[in-house]
Amino acid sequence: MKHRLLFLLAAVLLGTLPAHPQPTPAHAAPRPEHCTLTPQMWLCCDRALLPQADYLRRYLDLAPADCSMSADEAVVLRLDPALAAEGYRLSVSPQRIEIAGGTAGGVFCGIQALLRLLPAEVYAGQCELPVTIACTEIEDAPRYAYRGMMLDVARTWIGPDAVERYIDLLAYHNINKLHLHLTDDEGWRIEIRSHPELTEVGGFRGGDSPVRAVYGKWDEKYGGYFTQEEMRELIDYAAVRNIEIIPEIDLPGHSRNIASVHPEIRCNYPPDTLSTNGYDYRSAWCVAREENYALLEDILGEICELFPSEYIHVGGDEVDLSQWERCPDCRALMAARGMATPHELEDLFMERVTAILRAHGKRPAVWNEAVRTGEFTHESRVYGWESTAACLDATSKGYRTIVMPGEYFYFDMRQSPHEDGHDWAAIFDARKVYGFDPAAQGFTAEQLRHVEGFEGTFFSEAYVSHEPEKPDYLDYMCFPRICALAHIAWGGPSAGWDAYYRELVGRHYDRMTAMGIRFRLFPPTVTYAGGTFRVTADDGSEVWYIEEGRPGEHRYTGPLATARPHLYRFFTRRGTSRSPYVADRSYYRTIRPAVEITTSMGESSQFPYTNASTYRGLSRTRRACRQQDWVLYTFREPVTCREMYLQTGNRQLPKTILTTGYAEVSGDGVHFERAGELEQGSITLHPDRPVKAVRLVSTCDDNGTPYVTIQPPQIKPVL
Repeated sequence: MKHRLLFLLAAVLLGTLPAHPQPTPAHAAPRPEHCTLTPQMWLCCDRALLPQADYLRRYLDLAPADCSMSADEAVVLRLDPALAAEGYRLSVSPQRIEIAGGTAGGVFCGIQALLRLLPAEVYAGQCELPVTIACTEIEDAPRYAYRGMMLDVARTWIGPDAVERYIDLLAYHNINKLHLHLTDDEGWRIEIRSHPELTEVGGFRGGDSPVRAVYGKWDEKYGGYFTQEEMRELIDYAAVRNIEIIPEIDLPGHSRNIASVHPEIRCNYPPDTLSTNGYDYRSAWCVAREENYALLEDILGEICELFPSEYIHVGGDEVDLSQWERCPDCRALMAARGMATPHELEDLFMERVTAILRAHGKRPAVWNEAVRTGEFTHESRVYGWESTAACLDATSKGYRTIVMPGEYFYFDMRQSPHEDGHDWAAIFDARKVYGFDPAAQGFTAEQLRHVEGFEGTFFSEAYVSHEPEKPDYLDYMCFPRICALAHIAWGGPSAGWDAYYRELVGRHYDRMTAMGIRFRLFPPTVTYAGGTFRVTADDGSEVWYIEEGRPGEHRYTGPLATARPHLYRFFTRRGTSRSPYVADRSYYRTIRPAVEITTSMGESSQFPYTNASTYRGLSRTRRACRQQDWVLYTFREPVTCREMYLQTGNRQLPKTILTTGYAEVSGDGVHFERAGELEQGSITLHPDRPVKAVRLVSTCDDNGTPYVTIQPPQIKPVL
């Protein structure tokens, strides 16, 4: 009892410290002594912190938490209202470790600070006690209250276990918001009990579903959804880890899925389905249909009840306004209200949605397009995704803004020119993420008052074609970019990239390996001169290479002499991570022989075949593919090459493709021989004789979209 009274007295005295209403820079004061954590040490805590104590015991085998235990020879967790909400103070002395936080979230951040002092094995649950650490006192608090990641579970289904794992990885990095993109054109992922058909039907696409496959897995019925009970468990799981789950129901566009289940929500005009082989491709809710708001009341009412989050994200992005312009009811509504543009219809729709949320005690969160006119309610939170300029626009209008421009924070973007991923926003790696500085981007002091924080994003269109049952692609695209995001959202990039990179390589790579993250290494440096490859890596990783025509992967042990550098690609491995391939320029060299492209599917006037045949960009057909449709490449002169890559669909992901088919090759343009099956709408040929023509033949009925995309041929010369 005496020890407990002393502990309580100390807590009272510490409670008299001045409050820190604003985040303060980290303060660390190392001490010469050491503390040895042993299994005999008690884990003591305020009763309100029992969930955090249980979390810590997952990693350290300490004696069970007991609120009445002495603070001697113990790890102590306690609340200190003098600290900022997520601020913490970690004190390591020879006989005790104390973590104080302004809230349970602050204590959790302090726990993460303690884990970072321990051997990396702690993250794998393999940190055997006793273990000795240096004594220190660290006081810290975040720069921004919102440090988020968005995960798209609509395009690629990511189930409860995988989301739990993702939550753990975010928690290790002090990310405190998980924005779940729960609905989109391809999937409805959250149970609505008043309308079970939304998940029972709309939770799946392909097969006998009315929702057609667009991204990968075309030959199967694919999907899944969260029951409300599963989501409640995830919400609770995340809350212990200081993470708030923010749901998104994307409206009024990106709604082809629910419109396929409830066609009556669409606008009142007959769709043109000739190009889609009978599929209604329209994706927007009709603004003028009053029954739509009754359905939205059912849906959003359950979402508001299920999620504790103050904000419900309701989309507002990329609406196809032409659907409203063609709708007689929407046009009549515009006339009745004196509207000049369909953008005002979106304002009206979003205000109706906001009224539903408001009635349930919630606020709207929206993508930046929803506030383009400046008329949308300022009680909303705006997610600035399109560009930094969009974030500047939202903050200049006084909206609470989450800064997440695609050119810095969309982690589905490729990280170098020859890697997988999108490239519409930018091509960037963790270094660019780390270098984001709001002041340098033009945010004024007044605009910064409206910045709540930063968010990274992983949209999953490409994930479904990268073995989504495994986390490899998700991890590779997100880490270490999430590490850089977390760092600048918590404290800013003040240390500079070089110092941060040394910490990343020297300590955090081992931590991420222990966490089980299949993260991306920075590429090795590859030089080829004097007939010899020399490859170096500055991160302690092992260098490997593959050689065309020789099976397997081979360890690089020193300078490699060859007169054929185009046959080699190098990469590195360390722990659970690997780098992208790096090759000599000769590997990527292509030629552009004159070619004519024709198809049986008609030609898009906006994207004519000359785009691809002149190697300037993509072309499109006038309609989707059917069985025995074809794309024919006819070269002016027979082409001799070592490799020919012919691709339908987008460069970065298999969409708008010939979903199944085969290739035929001709040496004279008249007689064709079958050369192989298409994979993801494309084929790589290695001709052993000159090629005059290649024909891609469809064996599928459609691809879920209104056209087929044709890319310029990529042809590598004989070297």
